[in-house]
Amino acid sequence: MAAVRTPRDVVALAALFSTSGTLHLVKPHLFEPIVPRQLPDKRAVVYASGVAELACSAGLASAQTRRVAGLASAVLLVAVLPANVQMAVDVCRSRGRLVRGLAWLRLPMQLPMIRTAWRAWRS
Repeated sequence: MAAVRTPRDVVALAALFSTSGTLHLVKPHLFEPIVPRQLPDKRAVVYASGVAELACSAGLASAQTRRVAGLASAVLLVAVLPANVQMAVDVCRSRGRLVRGLAWLRLPMQLPMIRTAWRAWRS
């Protein structure tokens, strides 16, 4: 039986999730400011999102779990979009032009990531 090849965009998404998930667990203080005020324990939310990103990464890497991981990844990316918008807004209030630009450029990257996750689910 031939091995199922993982599409490059799915590999890239898994790598991004792996890096981001690890960063959430190692440096949670970087993410706590963008957790919505309504949520009670910011550190727990950051840890949970980091674990979710690592789980999505692992799931996307395996052909047997790629479909469910694709759906979970798309849902996760949509769920964290408001926090990413909040981060861009906050950065604009306190940082230099380059950092502001990078924060806002990051937002349109969410759409291709969601599309990649969606395709992994649909394939």
